[in-house]
Amino acid sequence: MSDTPASTFGGRRAVPPNNSNAAEVDLPTEELQGLVPRGVNLKDYLNVTAVHLFKERWDSNKIDHHTDKYDNNKLIVRRGQTFYIQIDFNRPYDPRKDLFRVEYVIGRYPQENKGTYIPVPVVKELQSGKWGAKVIMNEDRSVRLSVQSSPECIVGKFRMYVAVWTPYGILRTRRDPETDTYILFNPWCEEDAVYLDDEKEREEYVLNDIGVIFYGDFKDIKSRSWSYGQFEDGILDTCLYVMDKAEMDLSGRGNPIKVSRVGSAMVNAKDDEGVLVGSWDNVYAYGIPPSAWTGSVDILLEYRSSETPVRYGQCWVFAGVFNTFLRCLGIPARVITNYFSAHDNDANLQMDIFLEEDGNVSSKLTKDSV
Repeated sequence: MSDTPASTFGGRRAVPPNNSNAAEVDLPTEELQGLVPRGVNLKDYLNVTAVHLFKERWDSNKIDHHTDKYDNNKLIVRRGQTFYIQIDFNRPYDPRKDLFRVEYVIGRYPQENKGTYIPVPVVKELQSGKWGAKVIMNEDRSVRLSVQSSPECIVGKFRMYVAVWTPYGILRTRRDPETDTYILFNPWCEEDAVYLDDEKEREEYVLNDIGVIFYGDFKDIKSRSWSYGQFEDGILDTCLYVMDKAEMDLSGRGNPIKVSRVGSAMVNAKDDEGVLVGSWDNVYAYGIPPSAWTGSVDILLEYRSSETPVRYGQCWVFAGVFNTFLRCLGIPARVITNYFSAHDNDANLQMDIFLEEDGNVSSKLTKDSV
């Protein structure tokens, strides 16, 4: 018998699941083809000395991408739309003999066919719907690029590298957290699945961070203000953490339907250690009553710091937190209150009411309700 240990991965999967935005592995700084001859110094070739992302709130990248409200010092852009970066080299860049490209990586097991490793070529003209980088300035030792992302790109936090080709292989920049880039859904991009063609609706359903939630009974409708706080410090990272907690594969995070379904499931702690524990019995020991919450921020930040479900929530609290999750990632959303909700507890797609012999509803047998 062979002494070769059995593979730890079943089926035809070539690599382990890539389901964590937070997990990462560094790309090699050198990918050389064989030995470098004596007397050759790789530093004599084109080398990157600095990368500038124009990521301040007043820079065009954040203003044009409607991300200037985020309390986050990293570059945050929306997919399918151009943004600008500048690369400084050790000498002037000569397009006739120098070759480089920008690379974006997400997760621990990046693969180009999964969209988790994105090589961005330098092209003469950008093509709609495709990744590309166009040189718009080449002065002295600096090159400024207009970078366009795909409108179907994965949404999350990417690591950025610059790779330079030499006759002996590839030289790549080291991992630098300062160049990390968040890419979000883009309701302003017609090619994005979340596109919304009304500017007032975009301002309300994506950019507005406060709102009113209706609750109570249909005969006694009440309202309360709610702070969604999707731009507050730490909220964007927490929304990405929610998808990590759900072990959602990174390759599916460019699909707003899948992201919405995962977020909807994870807002409730039941079955999946999600954000909020529900309670309707007016007993709120070891937690905060649902009526005491006034916004989503404290709930999400507590969930992120404790890594355990927050106690307690009810319908409007779940809705408020879910709305924050969607707007933060760039999916247009609003909270709707329904006063006649059918609860089909046995999943037969109908409301079953059982009556006693005297015609009264049997509370013992009737599990469905409105």
